[in-house]
Amino acid sequence: MKNSIVKKRYKTLSERWISLAIVLFALAACSEKEVPDTVANALELDVYKSETCGCCGAWIEHLEAHGAKVSVHHPQDLSAIKAQFGVGNLYESCHTGVSKQGYVFEGHIPAKYIQQFLAQPPANALGLSVPGMPLGSPGMEMNDRFQPYEIVLMKKDGTYSTYAKIESMEDQY
Repeated sequence: MKNSIVKKRYKTLSERWISLAIVLFALAACSEKEVPDTVANALELDVYKSETCGCCGAWIEHLEAHGAKVSVHHPQDLSAIKAQFGVGNLYESCHTGVSKQGYVFEGHIPAKYIQQFLAQPPANALGLSVPGMPLGSPGMEMNDRFQPYEIVLMKKDGTYSTYAKIESMEDQY
């Protein structure tokens, strides 16, 4: 009798482990279904820049540190690239990024704002720009020095508005 209780208990315990394994497997399978969405939304940019620009390279490192996949191009005529993608003179900086969705990212824009933009692109948007090369922006770091700046929303109709105001280094991350 004692032996049959042990066998029954063992069987019940085995069944519990099998049930637990099935539940864990199902949870893992559900989790794996979410991975393609994350991968699909990953930041991918083609970046056009001068071959010798160090701050552009530092900005690319900033993007990659935040999960971006970047393909770098060194065109002969960077101004022509900017014109091709609709970047007006007022918005120009030293490099131009283009997302796989066709949005333009000009200058030293923090990765978090590019990701935010791509998650919910505004209507009529061409992309974002940080005109010039503000001190302390990603790729333009110089110790603890910082110059507040605006991220500009460039629109397809040629107009623009302020997308974000960066008042401190902490606002960028």
